[in-house]
Amino acid sequence: MKFLGLILSGLLRKKLRTGLTLLSLIAAFTLLGLLQALNSLFGGAADFLGANRLIVQSSVSFTNSLPMRMLPQIESVRGVTHVSHSQFFGGLYQDGRDFFPQFVVNPQRLRDTYPEWVMPEDHWRTFISTRDGAIVGARLAEKFGWKVGDIVPLNSFIFTRAEGGQTWEWRVVGIFEGRDEEWSDRAGLMYLNYGQFDEGVVPGARGLAGNFVVRVADPADSARIASDIDAKFDNSSDETKTQSEQEFQLAFLRQIGDIGLIVNLITAAVFFSILFLTGVSMSQAVRERIPELAVLKCLGFTDRQVMWLVLAEAFALCLIGAGLGMALASVVMSLPLIQNVIPVTADGFVWAIAAASVVVLTLMVGLPPAWTAQRLKIVDALAGRGEESPLERWLRQLVDTLTRARRADAREAG
Repeated sequence: MKFLGLILSGLLRKKLRTGLTLLSLIAAFTLLGLLQALNSLFGGAADFLGANRLIVQSSVSFTNSLPMRMLPQIESVRGVTHVSHSQFFGGLYQDGRDFFPQFVVNPQRLRDTYPEWVMPEDHWRTFISTRDGAIVGARLAEKFGWKVGDIVPLNSFIFTRAEGGQTWEWRVVGIFEGRDEEWSDRAGLMYLNYGQFDEGVVPGARGLAGNFVVRVADPADSARIASDIDAKFDNSSDETKTQSEQEFQLAFLRQIGDIGLIVNLITAAVFFSILFLTGVSMSQAVRERIPELAVLKCLGFTDRQVMWLVLAEAFALCLIGAGLGMALASVVMSLPLIQNVIPVTADGFVWAIAAASVVVLTLMVGLPPAWTAQRLKIVDALAGRGEESPLERWLRQLVDTLTRARRADAREAG
């Protein structure tokens, strides 16, 4: 701490340059926080799901429906305790301005396979007995101000009513929450009673399920059960692919691409730019202070102490930028506009990535000028003959080349 004044004075020597570099670092770490939080959400989206559930889908694609007659055959497999069916509804609310997940289900089977959803007993009974009934997650109900008894019109872009039109009206009969905080955070969906759907949809879409959800007695037996289910429908017109709920969710997310790879490529591109900018800034700052560093050595500072001062300066700059950037990212992620669309948060893993990035960035931008400061000879420094490291020389030459090219373009344009 006794060298803190020297570190701060070095940073504040050129306030404008430090300020601009700091703004660049804040922008980079804000983007890092947002992207890595998104990556963490997608990467761990299925981690919380029950290990005792399997999803049975068409082997062709998860968009292909399966006939409901398969349900009792799946129930007969040894080790299966409960089976439910689900159909993605694809409804738009308020003239298409709002979209949220909706699934057509059998109420009692949903309750049996997803005990993680918690709702008052009378709400469950009403959902089972109301053919046009729907239950909504607490987050969704809070977002739209829904309460029990409200009628919610949904315009499905997938299913047409038998009498024509694609607008379906559903009566809210219950509001459910998760059994814990993790499940409650995902209570932003709606379940629709299969009764009205199967009666009202065009005949060609009746008696079908998007997939079957299988609850097993022993998660350790899941692989054998999945194999037995698929074997039942081998060489039939409705071959199946059975996988764990985690695998199913991850496969669904990968339909829009490898989120992790995309996020990491964007982050790498941003950090390469910031690395270049910060490296040039630090190298320039050290070159301008070569006589001052020589004076420090005259006053008794060792070569190693001078090197650590320069490295500490780079670390302080990166740390301040990272702290402000991650704080800004956290504020952005906490906005209701963001949370209503996707519940993303900067967890400990994201902060760990930011901390590791600070260390790596400090070493990459701070070591070359710190090494130059350590090797500095007092006589040469006071005479203005400070040495450049190869990296500093390359950066300076690159900047000079870019500057000359820009000036040449300006002359031609003039």
